[in-house]
Amino acid sequence: VLFLQIVHILNMTSAKIVSFLLHPEESLHSLQNRIEFETGISTGNQELLLETGICLDPRKPASQCVIDGVRGWDSYMVYLFDKSKTVYDGPFASRSLSDCVNYIVQDSKIQLPIPQLRKVWAEAVHYVIGLKEDYSRLFQGQRAAMLSLLRYNANLIKMKNNMVSASQQLKAKLEFFHQSIRLDLERYSDQMAYGISSEKMLKAWKEMEEKASQCAQAEDIGYLDEQIMALHTEIVELQKSPYARRQGEVMESLEQRAIDLYKQLKTRPPDHAYSDSTDMVKIIVQTVQSQDRVLKELFGHLSKLLGCKQKIIDLLPEIEVALNNIKEADNSVMQMQGKRQREIWHLLKIACTQSSSRSLVSSSLEGPASTPAATWLPQSSSGNAAPHPLSSLAAPEDGESFADVIRENVNYLELFSSILQEVRQEQNCMMVS
Repeated sequence: VLFLQIVHILNMTSAKIVSFLLHPEESLHSLQNRIEFETGISTGNQELLLETGICLDPRKPASQCVIDGVRGWDSYMVYLFDKSKTVYDGPFASRSLSDCVNYIVQDSKIQLPIPQLRKVWAEAVHYVIGLKEDYSRLFQGQRAAMLSLLRYNANLIKMKNNMVSASQQLKAKLEFFHQSIRLDLERYSDQMAYGISSEKMLKAWKEMEEKASQCAQAEDIGYLDEQIMALHTEIVELQKSPYARRQGEVMESLEQRAIDLYKQLKTRPPDHAYSDSTDMVKIIVQTVQSQDRVLKELFGHLSKLLGCKQKIIDLLPEIEVALNNIKEADNSVMQMQGKRQREIWHLLKIACTQSSSRSLVSSSLEGPASTPAATWLPQSSSGNAAPHPLSSLAAPEDGESFADVIRENVNYLELFSSILQEVRQEQNCMMVS
């Protein structure tokens, strides 16, 4: 018997307890199927919470519902909520009276012998204690719901902080991008008249600026921030609410009065005296009325907790979408910035290439000009006498100098042709990109 595992589940929608004997290595899904059969709540809508507000892990066996050890195992509860409902309106019927207690409640002035009255009052005290314990268990369920709400709220705060951080980073990058592209457009316009120009590239840069303005929409998370802040305020108010604290003081005092009344009855001698149950019935009625009041307040507060929790559940996907939009806009801005920088360096490369080609052409035209001219000058041996036409033919050593000049000019021509071809290819590539 000691090794049996029994789980007690308090259905918060009906305020009733259902108990199950767990089979060895039974899965949580199997237990949920049994819960569905007993309560009518489908497995998809079941939310099973421990007293700490932690939801049961479907990957672990059903034995996670049972605490280790013997002490307190029979009073440990798992709280069942219906995720399809956010309003638990009640009111819920109190536990039923036993026949003998119901007998004195129907007629409190009826005279009963003291020995019989002791038995009836003992059951009446047990009934009053049971009403108080019912409220205590339901209050623990409400507390578990509050702890679960705070866990969801912590996750919401974490996602909100990530969203705000990503939005601020995107805003800073957009400001930098706009400032840099404005400067690039100004500098590009200044050099168009005498430098390099590309209408296709200029159009692409302006499209980048417009696209960056559209990306700024992703950083607008004000509507989500307002909803989150309003929700935080609502949760703080729920935490401060008096209904978030235990309201069973009146029931506890009535319980003590019932116990004291029973003790007084026990001290009376078991003679042939008779007595009525007026005082005990008053305590029973007051306890029932007090339980109705505190349960109404409890379930009203619980409905507000579950409503806030549902708002968080609805907000989380919206925050996820906003965060993805911010990341996509961030990547788009970085890609546009990188592309523009590559194009700027491409323009710089073309400008440097053109400058180098001009200097090479000027040096090839100016430097070696004297050498071929000198080779064509006639050589006079004396005075101004004109030489024989054959004497203008180059000597063997002069022929070698003339061949060197020809080779040098051919090399310069090939180099210049290759440079011009490379410039044309790069300009074509830039226009295509």
